Amino acid sequence: MTDILAGRALTDSTAVARLGKRHRAERRFKCYGLAAIFSALAVLAVLLVTIVGTGYSAFVQTYVQLDIEFRADAIDPQGTRLESDFRQANYAVLVRDALVAHFPDVSGRRDRRALAGLISSGADIRLLNMVLRDPSLIGTKRAVWVKASADLDSFTKGQIPRDVPEDERKVSDLQITWIDQLAAKGLVEKKFNFDFFASADSREPEQAGVLGALVGSLLTLLVTLALSFPIAVMAAVYLEEFAPKNRFTDFIEININNLAAVPSIVFGLLGLAVFLNFFGLPRSAPLVGGMVLALMTMPTIIIAARAALKAVPPSIREAALGMGASPVQTVSHHVLPLAMPGILTGTIIGMAQALGETAPLLMIGMVAFIVDVPGSFTDAATVLPVQVYLWADAPERGFVERTSAAIMVLLAFLITMNILAVVLRRRFERRW
Repeated sequence: MTDILAGRALTDSTAVARLGKRHRAERRFKCYGLAAIFSALAVLAVLLVTIVGTGYSAFVQTYVQLDIEFRADAIDPQGTRLESDFRQANYAVLVRDALVAHFPDVSGRRDRRALAGLISSGADIRLLNMVLRDPSLIGTKRAVWVKASADLDSFTKGQIPRDVPEDERKVSDLQITWIDQLAAKGLVEKKFNFDFFASADSREPEQAGVLGALVGSLLTLLVTLALSFPIAVMAAVYLEEFAPKNRFTDFIEININNLAAVPSIVFGLLGLAVFLNFFGLPRSAPLVGGMVLALMTMPTIIIAARAALKAVPPSIREAALGMGASPVQTVSHHVLPLAMPGILTGTIIGMAQALGETAPLLMIGMVAFIVDVPGSFTDAATVLPVQVYLWADAPERGFVERTSAAIMVLLAFLITMNILAVVLRRRFERRW
């Protein structure tokens, strides 16, 4: 009897030891999972802080106030008041004269060139637009806020330190003296950079904006959605509700799953070979970009749509068929509406993925430098990811902050699309 009790005690102690070891292993596993989550969050936080810390300054632009004299002899010497004459006038002379009026002691070609370097080369465009809107400005003198150059903008934002040797910065000591004098008179201010959202790309950092890329992205996504959504939903409905189970349909399903994992640049090569070289469609156009992204997005939408259709309870189908509905009526009137929230969620996620793609669009020429906002689906355009790529490759210091700012705009676009997916699912989702 004593031996039996001793054996039981030994067995109980062994089981308790094993149970304790198992609990410790589970706690370690939970700690590993939490450590992985916090590490990922930390890396994400560092990434976001770096992007925001670098790019937030792009939403502010330095302006300089100049007393511009809209001289008739420089703008409209013939007095014709024709738009063509206004466009041919040399407005840069008016900007230069206004600067010289503040610093009359500046002489010599080199110093005058350095003085003109304080103001953006696009200041003459601003004056032209003012005259086109209001020709009565000719012959008057007005105080006009014009954009500072990229170097002056970087200097006033503290990105170019003044306490380093002159040969190690792009702003000379003489230019710093002029900037300080203008600032002391209250003629230098930082204002919100509306042009960043209202203009397209430019060679000059202070004039570059994301409007062209935004419109190009919207047009490209519209083409992608118009092509991929109906085709993908119809394919998912057929495969899930009507297709017989045989080798042919198995072959199609396998290829759909494989296409979802194909590198995106392969679709770009396909678009280059078929849409551009064979069909001769316009290069660097949202139409071609949308067609390429539609090919890439369709497998994702098909997989999501099939999963949403599978989630509809069989009792819905049986009840509809029992009431005399045909198979097509059952799917179109009952199954598909109930599966639509999941389908829309998968579609928006697929569109968000397409919005962030760069490689396939590079292959079809959407890497071109585009200075105009596209007005149609066949106009030359670029998209936000490609715009980020172009600015990241630019050598000017001013494009560094604009690259991060464009990434912030792209992330805001992606977050908005994902929030829309969550809202749609919660709005239309039904539980059984």
